[in-house]
Amino acid sequence: MASQLDDFSQIDDLFKDKVLGHPAGLFILFFTEMWERFSYYGMRALLVLFLTAPLLNDNPGWEWSKEMALSLLGTYALMVYLTPIIGGYLADKHLGYRKAVVIGALLMTLGHASMAMETPLFLYLGISFLIIGNGFFKPNMTSIISKMYEGKEDKKDGAYTIFYMGVNAGAFLGIMLCGYVGEKIGFSWGFGLAGIFMFLGMLQFHFAQPLFGNIGDKPAGLDSKDTEAVEKTLDENASEKEVDYQKQLSKRNPFTTLDYSLIGLFIVSALIYIINDPFSTIGNIQTLNFTIFGITDSYFFAILAALSFALLLIIRIPRYAPIVRDRMVAVVIFSMLTVFFWFAFEQAAGTLPLFTRDFIQRDLAGSGAMIFKIVDFLVTVVPLLIITYVLFSLFRKTFNRISLSNIILGSSFIIIWGIVIYKINSDFQSTEAQVPVTWFAILNSLFIIAFAPLFSKLWDSKYNPPAAFKYAMGMILLGVGFAFLAIGARNVLAGATNAQLSMFWLVAAYLFHTLGELCLSPLGLSYLSKLVPPRMIAFMFGVYYLAIAIGNKAAHTFGGKIDVIAETYGISTFFWILTLIPVGLGILSAMLHPLLKKLMHGVK
Repeated sequence: MASQLDDFSQIDDLFKDKVLGHPAGLFILFFTEMWERFSYYGMRALLVLFLTAPLLNDNPGWEWSKEMALSLLGTYALMVYLTPIIGGYLADKHLGYRKAVVIGALLMTLGHASMAMETPLFLYLGISFLIIGNGFFKPNMTSIISKMYEGKEDKKDGAYTIFYMGVNAGAFLGIMLCGYVGEKIGFSWGFGLAGIFMFLGMLQFHFAQPLFGNIGDKPAGLDSKDTEAVEKTLDENASEKEVDYQKQLSKRNPFTTLDYSLIGLFIVSALIYIINDPFSTIGNIQTLNFTIFGITDSYFFAILAALSFALLLIIRIPRYAPIVRDRMVAVVIFSMLTVFFWFAFEQAAGTLPLFTRDFIQRDLAGSGAMIFKIVDFLVTVVPLLIITYVLFSLFRKTFNRISLSNIILGSSFIIIWGIVIYKINSDFQSTEAQVPVTWFAILNSLFIIAFAPLFSKLWDSKYNPPAAFKYAMGMILLGVGFAFLAIGARNVLAGATNAQLSMFWLVAAYLFHTLGELCLSPLGLSYLSKLVPPRMIAFMFGVYYLAIAIGNKAAHTFGGKIDVIAETYGISTFFWILTLIPVGLGILSAMLHPLLKKLMHGVK
């Protein structure tokens, strides 16, 4: 047990230098994640706007069709949720978490730098770097936190809360500043800004390594005696019901030849679809684009992939012991609902910016312009002041140990404040204002920060609803958000390409989308960790992330049809579809409560 004792000693050392009651190392991770989310959301806010902007324009783009732009965004979003499965495995087995984070950050820096070149070759190269880099980076940040708080479980919830505030802070600042620079100065400057802060975030994390000791190095693992001791302790402390459950877990369910065949069929079919969709839509490369059984394009392979994976689950899950089987069925149901949640929610990355650009009245004058400038000033400066306070708190505790890391981090904030001051000065020099398209996307982060404590208290109270009702609330609130857009666009004629609709409809949509997200999104992984046995967690995490990936791709595939639907039926119809699907599934989720309660066997 010597290695394990060494780990606990390292953890105790981490807790000696505290910032806001937590180890200083947590705030290194906070800022590293903040810069990564800054770059990710900053780039994503601009991508579709850049691709669809006119060639002959003050800020020229590539004048792609919406279908082409959303095809690329959908494939990018899909792969972003699949590569962490591979990156997490490589970190666990070969690299260690900290080295994987640095590799991922470096690759993403190269990706953003490539996109700033604004040529087709560098665009595709940049997106490839971002996808691969994300695979190394994303899963391993939370893994480091998990290691840091081993034996201090009572502190873990607070740690993750602080960490995810970094996620939202990064998204907020990235969308606001990269979006502002990209729209007002030039798209390449916006993409380049995202790359600069990803690079500085990588350096800041790399030079902070002394704070972590051996935490996040390649795990040595427990030897067989340690494993037996842990299992014996679990058995001695377990209740009779839990002992019975552990006996069920001991029954193995090895993969059969049929299982492997279905996995192979799924992978091949999915890859054909993933590769063909952007190739045929963007580049008119029709190599894999043919008709089978009357199904055109490569949708046949998408359907074949879905059917083969569904068949794998149908064949494999019943072979588990009863309690394990039932809980895994519950996970599959939650995963299916997750697909449709992200199918609707992720319109925020594609069709909503386009709708905002073309259909929302964003030009303000007089008192309206001044009110917006004051609101924009407050929502920009106040969060940045709070984050800067955290920065100085970190400096006081760590400057002697990681001075270079702190200097790099401080320099990053000097640049941020410089951009903010330039932005505020430019805005207040004019008596008019045009709200940037990307500005509305920050509402999601603002509403999360405002309402997350309320939802957290609700989940901890006696009014905490069952899982089925949380999913139902999330889906219905999401649908209500789209209903506001549908109602707002009700008088826009079919075929119209622009209008001047009130910003109210868009703000209300973002509000209800965020409330829906708070009901559903943070809970998925929580329920997964409770329902799935530890030795099967990797497989079922893969299923869950696959569900999110499919939802993202489906969102932008459907979003690519917005012009066809709007021209034939009107833009309002597009949003009514996105209203009815989540609301209908929300009602179905509520109706499934008795079944899900039975399947979960007491897990709450």
